[in-house]
Parts: sequence; structure tokens; C-alpha cells
Amino acid sequence: MRVHLVDGTYELFRHHFGQPRSTTAGGAEIAATRGVVTSVLSMLSGGATHLGVATDHVIESFRNKLWPGYKTSAGVPPELLAQFELLEAALGALGVLVWPMVELEADDALGSAAAVAAEDPSVDQVVICTPDKDLAQCVSGRRVVQLDRRADAITDEDGVRDKFGVSPRSIPDFLALVGDAADGFPGLAGWGKRSAAAVLAHYGHIGAVPDDAADWDPSVRSAVRGAPRLAATLAAERPLAGLFVELATLRIDRTLLPDIGALAWSGPSDDFAAVCDLLRAPALAERAATLAARR
Repeated sequence: MRVHLVDGTYELFRHHFGQPRSTTAGGAEIAATRGVVTSVLSMLSGGATHLGVATDHVIESFRNKLWPGYKTSAGVPPELLAQFELLEAALGALGVLVWPMVELEADDALGSAAAVAAEDPSVDQVVICTPDKDLAQCVSGRRVVQLDRRADAITDEDGVRDKFGVSPRSIPDFLALVGDAADGFPGLAGWGKRSAAAVLAHYGHIGAVPDDAADWDPSVRSAVRGAPRLAATLAAERPLAGLFVELATLRIDRTLLPDIGALAWSGPSDDFAAVCDLLRAPALAERAATLAARR
């Protein structure tokens, strides 16, 4: 069995900026929602049997209380924000399990579901459908992988090392050092991808890195330009670095997925046809009904 976990927030943004405008008779924008529903239905048509979608029902999360610069809904087009609830309702009517996140983020839900699915012996592989670098921390061997559906590219554990220079377990520390502009935290001054990768590939986590570069492993010290300066910065900014690690670390809540059976798709509800009419895509209802009849 293969489990597919979809980043609904990413998909909604992608389709919003990649689709021509389309509105209901009342003028509400629906193009992105229709695009995501069509995309998820294509996954089901392509053989996906166990699937869940996570959304940021509210963009702000507990992380905004920890760091004032953390990402917010400011600047997000209102016609896009208005479609989150519509997408959640549409996918629910399709019969897909949806996690509309409020206090936690969609990424946390995906990480939580991946953790539960990976522990189930009936699951052969967990596919996290997002290119978001935060989710790289969940990758494990080829059992838990990331799929960038737009590029049709799968990233396994070796792929994470090739891309970032560190193992999945070091991704939060890597992001803490170099920063994450998408999430709104800057990292530590002077630290770049190469220096962070060289240090973390050896030490694993920021907490294991000595304060003085003279105490670093010689191979690491020789590989990092400006090692004394970077070590001094880290020593002086450890509380801030720890905060950034906390921001970048996914919160795992196993109660979000009680069992793998909750992900099994068995077909749309009776409400899906009405949703498809609202989306001006009645053919989607016929397609879903036909697919369900074949299962």
C-alpha cells in the first residue's frame, strides 16, 4: 500500500497563480479550488488508494507567537484566502480526508500523518506531495519520500543529502542557520548553505557544535571559511538559533490520523455533484462516480 499526503495549501497557491480566473454566478473566485480538486481526482484515477490533504485553514499558527516575523496572511490575495474553506468542503465531499489546520500548520499535519503511516507495517511507502523544504525532515530512506508533482521529481533520503548536504534529521538545524525566507525567519548572520552543511554533516545538530572553532573537528574547521567568526556568532546567538530550530521543527500529533484506514478513498458523497456544479465542473462528479464504481 502506498500512502499519499498532499500539501493542499501549496496546491491551492499553485493553481491560483497558474489558472485563468473563473467565478461563480455570484462573482466568487473558484479556479484554484477546481484545479486542486481536478488534480486530486487525477491522483485517484492514477491509482492512489489512501490519500489525505492538509490545508492552512488559518495561515497564522502558534509559531507567530514565538517569532513576530513569522509568515502571515498579509499580502495573500483575498480571493485566494476565500477559497481555503471552499477547497476543504469540496475535498470532503469528494470523500478525501482533509486536515484544516488552525493552531498547527498544514506541514505539521503532513509530518504527523507521515509518522503514523511509516509505523504501519501494511504501508509500503509514504509519499509527501510537496516541494516544501520543511518536509525534508520527514524523509526516511525510500520509505518516506517527497514528491514534487509539478516537476515529477521524487526525493528520497539520498536526495535530501544531495540537495542540502545534510541528513533529514538535520534539516531544522540547517534552516535555523541559513534562514527560511518563505517562513519569515532570517537565520544567523554569516551562515550560508555550504558552511551550515559542512558543520551539520559532522555534528548533526546545532547543540552539538562547540562554541570555539578551535574545538571543531579539524576536517570541519578546514572546510568552513571564516570558521572562528561563524563559531563566535553561533556561541553568541544560541538562544536565537534554538528558537529558529523550534520554528523549523514539525510538531507531530498522532491523533490527527487515528489509523491508516481513515485515508482509504471509497468514493464521493451525495453532496459532491452540487459542489461540482458550483465549481462549474459537472464532469468531475461523473468522473468521481465512475471511478468509485470501479473500486
